Amino acid sequence: MAVRFRLLGDVEAHVRDQPLAIGYAQLRCVLAVLLVEANHAVSVDQLVDRVWGDRRLPRHPRAAVQHSITLLRTALAPAAEVTIARKAAGYQLTVEPDVVDLHRFHRLVEEGRTATDDSRAAALLDQALDLWHGEPFAGLATAWLDATRATLVHHRHAARLDLVDVRLRLGLHAALLPDLSAWTATNPLDERLAGQFMVALYRSGRPADALEHYRRVRGRLADDLGTDPSPPLRRLHEQVLATDPALVAPVTRSVVPQQLPARPRLFTGRTRELAHLDAALGQDTVAIGGIGGIGKTWLALHWAHAHLDRFPDGQLHVDLRGFDPTGRPVPTATAVRGFLDALGATTVPPDLDAQVGLYRSLVADKRMLVFLDNAADSAQVVPLLPGSPTCTVLITSRGRLSGLVAAHGTRSLDLDRLPDHEARQVLVRHLGEDRPAAEPGVTADLLARCAGLPLAIGIVAARATTHPTFPLSVLADELREHVLDGLDTGDDLVSLRAVFSWSCQALSADAAGVFGALGLFPGADIDLHAVASLTALPTARARTLLRDLEQAHLVDQHVPGRYRMHDLVRLYAAERAQPSADSALRRLTDFAVHTAFAAERVLDPLREPIRIGDPGTGCVPREFADETTAMEWLTTEFPNLLAVQKLAAGHGWHTSVWHLAWALDTFFRRRGNYRDAVAVWRTAVASADQTGDGAAQTLARRRLGNACAATGLHAEALRHLHDALAVSERTDDTCGQAHAHHLLAGLWEERGDDRRALEHATPALRLFQSLDMPVWEAWAHTQVSWHQAQLGDYRRARPHGEAALALARRHHDRELEATTLDGMGYIAHHTGRRTEALDFYHQALVLLRDLNHDYHEANTLERVGHTHHALGHHDRAGTAWRQAFDLYQAQQRPDDADRVRQRLDALGREPTTSSDR
Repeated sequence: MAVRFRLLGDVEAHVRDQPLAIGYAQLRCVLAVLLVEANHAVSVDQLVDRVWGDRRLPRHPRAAVQHSITLLRTALAPAAEVTIARKAAGYQLTVEPDVVDLHRFHRLVEEGRTATDDSRAAALLDQALDLWHGEPFAGLATAWLDATRATLVHHRHAARLDLVDVRLRLGLHAALLPDLSAWTATNPLDERLAGQFMVALYRSGRPADALEHYRRVRGRLADDLGTDPSPPLRRLHEQVLATDPALVAPVTRSVVPQQLPARPRLFTGRTRELAHLDAALGQDTVAIGGIGGIGKTWLALHWAHAHLDRFPDGQLHVDLRGFDPTGRPVPTATAVRGFLDALGATTVPPDLDAQVGLYRSLVADKRMLVFLDNAADSAQVVPLLPGSPTCTVLITSRGRLSGLVAAHGTRSLDLDRLPDHEARQVLVRHLGEDRPAAEPGVTADLLARCAGLPLAIGIVAARATTHPTFPLSVLADELREHVLDGLDTGDDLVSLRAVFSWSCQALSADAAGVFGALGLFPGADIDLHAVASLTALPTARARTLLRDLEQAHLVDQHVPGRYRMHDLVRLYAAERAQPSADSALRRLTDFAVHTAFAAERVLDPLREPIRIGDPGTGCVPREFADETTAMEWLTTEFPNLLAVQKLAAGHGWHTSVWHLAWALDTFFRRRGNYRDAVAVWRTAVASADQTGDGAAQTLARRRLGNACAATGLHAEALRHLHDALAVSERTDDTCGQAHAHHLLAGLWEERGDDRRALEHATPALRLFQSLDMPVWEAWAHTQVSWHQAQLGDYRRARPHGEAALALARRHHDRELEATTLDGMGYIAHHTGRRTEALDFYHQALVLLRDLNHDYHEANTLERVGHTHHALGHHDRAGTAWRQAFDLYQAQQRPDDADRVRQRLDALGREPTTSSDR
């Protein structure tokens, strides 16, 4: 069902497993009242009484109710099947009763009480009680809600007692003893419960303990209430004294195995996965996979216990120990013999194949659940699969059981990390709400370090429970220093390192080596080619070993050719890295630098390249056929390239640091990503200074100054560019002087001072002409043309633009051509040639979009809007400005976006012209 309502705990609503924001407490009270009375009208007076009660009433109660209903309708809008209608008698919330946990609870309890089969009755009552997640209407308090809450708690108590009766009839007295002991301690005057405890004790061979409990209950009743035990309890006491045969546990006529381990008491979340299992119930086999500690067994057990009514013929379970610290999985013969014993087989053939055949015969046509936990591989599982389609099989494994999927049609369900809200639910389920709520920031930090791994969250909760008076920040500080140490309990069953190590035991030496190397990678995910260079392996061999790690759920190929690890698995992998880790990271850095350099050469082949030398042995950089693939690679890998630059700086590989910055510069310019460019070039400047290479230092300062100028850091930009110019003049570096003047012109353009910009653009043009650098000469012509146009000198600006356009086309520099066309469009617009201006702009846009040059595309679109507006094409102007606005926002250019928004606002107030129609 798409919508679910919860009243047995916090008042909540979910649509397709996503919580709806209901709002403040009063609104949740209104929702609770309507849900309790679902499909029945509640009068306004009743709502006022039940929601406000004895508290201070609102000044206008009916208006307050109407306002609350309006807010509720808005909050519940995603739940299309839920309506709140105004009736003559009041307001009625109409919904399928079973989507409200309260009504589902009542239905299941009633069905359980009337069921003729005790196994089905137990399953139904168990499902009903499992709907409770705390006290009803938690956190809400009115007289009516308090009274209703007390009634519901009484109903739950009665249902629990009914369930105990059923389980006693099923002969489960021994399993009931621990819970009954604890329950009687908190309910010492409940005579029905006392009788159940006495029966369980008697049937477990402890008649003396049963008589002692009766003595205690009789004493409490006399002391607290001044009464004697009731006749039924006195009669039971006499039966125990007389060893009445009627008290002996009933003998079942057929064997119904009940092998499921206990329900995980603190399980919560996994709503999407549980829905997946519900949908897969018609399948005969489902395999749940994932890394160690991800919660496979808990999920399977929780689902199985919630659906016991669907398996009236029983459940079989075996832990196959496929990833056990002993390294010895359970033999097939042992597992089959255990099943035969549970099914009551009295004569067992010696041959294994005959035993498998007998097992399948015994479960044929039965509605049973077979739970195969912790399987090593498909071969271990196949003999244990029933032949009957009436049986459902749940399998858990850390390996990918591809053989089962291919040969037996098994449906696979791979578990990923818990979403943030479910991870918090798990922690709260362990600790309660108070401690996490008292330290919300610390709680978020703890959960972030657990990275959505249920076992890690459980370990954190266990450690926090050990010291209930300690603030959670104490534990957070420890995890911040070293996560894996903080998650090492010393008990192999709940130690993260131990659990991960069991998955690694089955790896080959080569696969283990790749696993350790992947732990060194500083980014979030890695592509196949980078793995090959990191490990110095041929690409085909790297792909094979990565497949082995996928099979063990140690890596995940989340998109074709790209691999990632769970954060905690990666930390463990880094601890297992080979001693040659520095060599691997050196190859990775070479791969990043040389591949980024190759991409840059495709994007801007006319740019004068730096010399980066050859990659080290074992490193095989990628090559690119065209600009599209080069830009795609840079866009995808950009976060990883930033991480590699940081890694290289930390290792003192300073030349690689500024080389990588240079290789990214065209990408920064095309995407308008100057904020990251500033950070990258600041790191590059620091590294260039460490090399002692004067040319590198000057180049890095020029590029940093340019990036600072583009982000409005004008003072820092001026400092770097003047430093670069001074060094170039002092060393007679004419080329360096030309570039410094060129960038200073750009800086003064950013500051809106075109006259100062022209004072630098003019010498830059002269110097580039003297150096016979035609492409840079063309850029300088464009710059001079633009600043003259901005100063209104269109007559002198146009020849410079025409010269730049001719040079750009002669040397096939498409970015320069696009920039020049944009400037020529500006000149045409301001000299009255607006149709010609649109032609220039549209030519520029075609080139800019082909180049993925988002930054300049936004600028050109804004100017296209101006020209259309001047021509009276208001609709077209609005379209261009809206596109420019979206790009400005995406590029985090708030001033530009605000300017265009004002244009759009003003445009909305203008009348539509005939040219728009």
